[in-house]
Amino acid sequence: MAHSTHTSQAPEQLALLSPGDLPLQFRLDKSTRERGLAHIAAIKAQLAARAEARQGEAAPVRRAA
Repeated sequence: MAHSTHTSQAPEQLALLSPGDLPLQFRLDKSTRERGLAHIAAIKAQLAARAEARQGEAAPVRRAA
């Protein structure tokens, strides 16, 4: 199998397909979508908390003379 190593510098726009356009094997039921979205939201919150913690560590500590 040949692998392409060509990379473009131009951004590529990704698009979501409407549920009617998806093949049957890729369709999710409502509860699965909701659990997935909740999991993604939890991961985003965790990443934001880590980023905020790193920002706090990077701030210099000033001591009174």
